[in-house]
Amino acid sequence: MDWLGIGVIIIGVAFLVLVILLIKPLNKLSGVLGNLQKTTDDLPETVTDITAQAREALSTSTDTLHQVNNQVKELSPIFYIVGDAGRATSQLSNSMVNAVGKMEVKAQEASDFAYRKNLEGIYGALTLGYILFQKRNEFSTPKNTTNSK
Repeated sequence: MDWLGIGVIIIGVAFLVLVILLIKPLNKLSGVLGNLQKTTDDLPETVTDITAQAREALSTSTDTLHQVNNQVKELSPIFYIVGDAGRATSQLSNSMVNAVGKMEVKAQEASDFAYRKNLEGIYGALTLGYILFQKRNEFSTPKNTTNSK
């Protein structure tokens, strides 16, 4: 045999040893790839189910959002009425505060005038007379006590 034949035999034996050493890892790799095939076979069904559930959830949330919008549209006039009533009561209370302030100023001016002119007693007597006059008118006016059924 010449050197070429011996080299070919050594290369053949090396490949044989390499194949024997790689049989077990290649079998395990084959099992892993088989399991991967099973998993990927189920993947389209799983994706379809997840997509259907997501579509259903989005549809439900859209319906809920439409219902909330309709209810808000129905309640909007009430909110406007409440806002208008709030603004009206604010204006009324401001007017009342202004009126009370003016009355307070006038009462203070009258009190100062009475004090300056030493008319406190006369002012008190006039006030008492006015109150008695009003009470007399209340008692002398006949009250309507008819019962309507």
